[in-house]
Amino acid sequence: MRDQQISELTTNRLSLYLRFLTELDGKGVESVSSKVLAEQFGLNAALIRKDLAHFGGFGVRGLGYVVKDLRQQLHSILGLDQKLQVAIMGAGNLGLALADYQGFGQEGFRIVALFDTEAKKVGMRSRKGVLIRHSRKLKTVVRREKIAIAVIAVPAQEAQQVVNTVVEVGIKAVLNFSPGTIRVPDGVKLKNVDLTVSLESLSFHLADRQGGGVKWGI
Repeated sequence: MRDQQISELTTNRLSLYLRFLTELDGKGVESVSSKVLAEQFGLNAALIRKDLAHFGGFGVRGLGYVVKDLRQQLHSILGLDQKLQVAIMGAGNLGLALADYQGFGQEGFRIVALFDTEAKKVGMRSRKGVLIRHSRKLKTVVRREKIAIAVIAVPAQEAQQVVNTVVEVGIKAVLNFSPGTIRVPDGVKLKNVDLTVSLESLSFHLADRQGGGVKWGI
C-alpha cells in the first residue's frame, strides 16, 4: 500500500533530503527547519513537511527537525539499512566504472558481482576487486549472495534479453543504463538512466538560450 500511495517524485526528494542531512550532520549541525530544506532544493516548506508527514511526525513546531534523528529515519524509510546486494550486468567500461564507484558503498549498496559473456573477461576483477563471472552463473550467484538489484550496463540490442534473464532468476529491482525501451513484468521495479536523453535536454536548453527561442513549423 505504501508504494501505491507515495509517488516516485516524493521518494526522489527523500533521497535529496537525506543527502543534505548527511552533509549537515558531518558539519555538526544539530537541527534544521523545513524552510532551510526548502531553500536548499528550490521547493516550498509546505511540500517538505507534506513529504515527511507521509511517514510520521518528525519535526517540532518552532524548532524544526533534529538532523541526526531525521537522517536516521529517512535512511530506514528508503531501505538503506538493509545493506542491499547489487550485481552489474556487463563488464565493459561503464560496468567497471559503476562497480568501482565508491558512493554505492557509502549509501549501503554492496556491488558483489559483475557478469559478462566474453570468456576473456571472466575471472578478471575491477580495480576495486569485484570479480567478473560468466552470465550463465547468474542464478547460482544471485541465490548465494542474495542479490536484490541488477544494474544493466550492456549494449542497447542486448538489454531487453539481459533484463528478461535477471527477472527470471528472481531479481525484482532493475537499474537500466542501456538506451531504448525496456519492459518488465508487474512486480518488478525498473528505473532508467539514459545519459543521452539527459545530454539532449541540456543541448535543447543551450540551443534555446543561444537561438533566442525555438521556432516551430517548417
